[in-house]
Amino acid sequence: MSVVRINAISVPAERAEELEQRFAARAGEVAKSPGFEAFELLRPADGRDVYLVYTRWATQADFDAWVQSPAFAHGHRAHNTEGPVSSHSELWAYDVVQSEGPA
Repeated sequence: MSVVRINAISVPAERAEELEQRFAARAGEVAKSPGFEAFELLRPADGRDVYLVYTRWATQADFDAWVQSPAFAHGHRAHNTEGPVSSHSELWAYDVVQSEGPA
């Protein structure tokens, strides 16, 4: 089964729109990667300040290849040149053991 990698990003309210704009500017790049299955940027709707960047991959090796790719580096260029939008982030790793889609 697939692997899921979630980047939990703490973003101050005044920087939330900037985070969303940065993701919109690089939209579609990850989808070109071998083994890529899904991406979602999840905005907190319950008063929290943590955005979740959800990605699903066929294998760990596919995820690792994406992280090492020029496209990944390009997508994170604003982080390097304009500074991070977040105050904290951590990567969560999960293996899919059961999955269900629409009937």
